[in-house]
Amino acid sequence: MQNRMLGEEKISKLLVKFSIPCILSLLISALYNIVDQIFVGNSALGYLGNAATGIVFPILIIAQAFAWCVGDGCAAYLSICQGKKDTQNAHRCIGTGITLTLILSIVMLVLCAVWKQPLLRVFGASDQTLGMAAEYFTIVLSFFPAFMLMNMMNAVIRADGSPAVSMASMSLGAILNIILDPVFIFGLDRGIAGAAWATVIGQSVSFLVSALYFFRTKSFRLEKKSFMPQFPIFSNALKLGASSFITQMSIVVISLTCNIMLAKYGAASVYGQDIPISVISIETKVFTIVINIVVGIVLGGQPILGYNYGAKKYDRVRETYRAILIATLAVGVASTLVFEICPQAVINIFGSGNDALYLEYATRTFRIFLSLVVFTCLVKMSSIFFQAVGKPVVAVIASLTRDIVCFVPLVILIPSIFERNQAGSGINALLFAAPAADVIGMIVAVCLTVRYFKTMESGEGREPVPENAVIRPSHRGVIVTIAREHGSCGKRIARLVAERMGVACYYKEMTALAALEIGLDRRFVSDINENAPEALRSLYLSTDVVQQAIVAQEQIIRRIADSGSCVIVGRAADCVLSDYPDVVRVFIHAPKEYRVKKVMEMYGDTEDEAQKSIGRSDAARASYYNSISSGKWGDPHGYHLCIDSSCGVDAAAGMICDYINLRG
Repeated sequence: MQNRMLGEEKISKLLVKFSIPCILSLLISALYNIVDQIFVGNSALGYLGNAATGIVFPILIIAQAFAWCVGDGCAAYLSICQGKKDTQNAHRCIGTGITLTLILSIVMLVLCAVWKQPLLRVFGASDQTLGMAAEYFTIVLSFFPAFMLMNMMNAVIRADGSPAVSMASMSLGAILNIILDPVFIFGLDRGIAGAAWATVIGQSVSFLVSALYFFRTKSFRLEKKSFMPQFPIFSNALKLGASSFITQMSIVVISLTCNIMLAKYGAASVYGQDIPISVISIETKVFTIVINIVVGIVLGGQPILGYNYGAKKYDRVRETYRAILIATLAVGVASTLVFEICPQAVINIFGSGNDALYLEYATRTFRIFLSLVVFTCLVKMSSIFFQAVGKPVVAVIASLTRDIVCFVPLVILIPSIFERNQAGSGINALLFAAPAADVIGMIVAVCLTVRYFKTMESGEGREPVPENAVIRPSHRGVIVTIAREHGSCGKRIARLVAERMGVACYYKEMTALAALEIGLDRRFVSDINENAPEALRSLYLSTDVVQQAIVAQEQIIRRIADSGSCVIVGRAADCVLSDYPDVVRVFIHAPKEYRVKKVMEMYGDTEDEAQKSIGRSDAARASYYNSISSGKWGDPHGYHLCIDSSCGVDAAAGMICDYINLRG
């Protein structure tokens, strides 16, 4: 029903349905980082207080990066387990995730407590702000376990089918933060410490709400043994959460580099070190709101894009892209107009409007630093779009080109050039690093997008499901699963074994049936391994549409096994059927020279082409297998038989049949 809706419902209606909850969730999350600065800036602390909280912000992002890596990984793994109806591995993975997050939070707490002042100095603290930053950080740091567990748990809650609970948890904490900030800062005159206490109380309440949910989960049940680390299972979740970690850590790199340059060139200017850091910390929070709206729009379109791309309904992919593009442009243009026409209206929300130098630099920052924010929005949109359609390498290129490859070097290079020519000019020149990076990032994103749509059009059209793609009932008996190295003649051996056993052999039929099951294109499902890029294979295999295909394949494999004795080739069938008693797991391998010769014979490849094909295919098969199992592809301990097929196809098939007969 869900798949049919994604493939048939009006795009605008689907986009509104999926995007609004994403936008609200992201904006509520952003409130935690904004409300403190609003109240602190309007207190007696002024811009120095904002600078102090801005210095601590990147450290919180590091903690959040680890929590989101674990949480998003566990959430993705839970979704996979739900599709496979696997309740055992789900609770072990999530329990391990909770334990690991708690350990990480304690380690970070200890390390940050020991190196607190040097750490704050690195992130831009001056003599004036160090005391306030340390006071704020000490309180926030003490509640790192609650903060990190809250972020980790909310991702799992959403995957468990309760996004409303996750949003309620975050909303309650944010509302409490908003209420308590003026009470502590103004009413009790606690200053920067009051802002910290308001934050941690909100976070603690959010954590408690999230923790209580785990006593009444929908698709899994936590037990005492769940919290004993199960790293073979959890390793799959870590791979699935890697993209979240990379995204967050890129923010840290940008913030750290920017703060270091602001401190360096600010100290040599009329503004001093603290005004620029305070202004940029405010700009970052405002910018985050704009980007979160865009990210929410694109994330809402992700399942629509992914499904229709997999179903090869390219007209709907284009239509969804156009709708997302228009919405992104609207957000970007509206934001640009506000920042250019009335930046003071935004700046005054955060206080310190009575300081002339502060107001001057803040106005200049919003007008220059964010002058091409519409390009930033489009670059971020492009990155998430490419991830949705199973192009993780392109997604990373689109994202990191602007943020890491361009902005970080430019924010170092541009002010240094100007400072050499005129002392004190570097702090203003630094502001041009962002629009310069936006221009380059936008050019790259446009080129990648145009190239993608041209390539997509060349492969348009669905491949029909073959008529022989049916499950053929059989007698009860042994199910043989065959994994094989490329060029080892595994398929020929499998067919020969099936013929001698008098049962069906399933290979491409599995992918055809899986495609029919969920409405995706047969070739797309069949070619998951071939389409997996050599870099970031785990990220590719974690995308929504690929996971749909993987889960559908596993369901088909189980239905085939339930129909009786048979031979199944590839698709990690031995792992999928690990709980079936009558399974014989076989791995076919052969010396490299033998396989190269066979590939050359079968496909007409040159020797060099054959070697590359073998390396690429084996790596893709291993990545696919390792992504859905706790074992390792080709590890002899995971199979009943490992056969060197260079002895001959007939001999290899005979060994398998002899083993089956010996088993009785």
